[in-house]
Amino acid sequence: MASVNKAIIMGNLGEDPDVRYIDKGVAVAQLSVATSEPAYTLESGTQVPERTDWHNVVLWRKDAEFAEKYVHKGDLVYVEGRIKTRSYEDKKGITRYITEIWGDTFKLVGSKTPAPPQAPQS
Repeated sequence: MASVNKAIIMGNLGEDPDVRYIDKGVAVAQLSVATSEPAYTLESGTQVPERTDWHNVVLWRKDAEFAEKYVHKGDLVYVEGRIKTRSYEDKKGITRYITEIWGDTFKLVGSKTPAPPQAPQS
């Protein structure tokens, strides 16, 4: 039986992309993207506040280079990708886990800066 690992998010960047170059100049960008659910009121009158979730997004190669040049804190982005979980050991020797979305499709939807060209399609 086949399986599916697909994530789709559209949200705002919490900070400028963190771009690094690894093995033979391959660009990798890490983004922090916020998605929010609006506040609402239950029938009982109870107020439910807005809820924001933060997502770790990883982009590779041309998408990472595009993000480095054109994407900034506050911009609205669209990401389709795969969910990956990895572990690492912190400075105290404690194993930590992080869940990331490895982007396959990346688009800049809205920006406060002049419109750039569209990101290359992977």
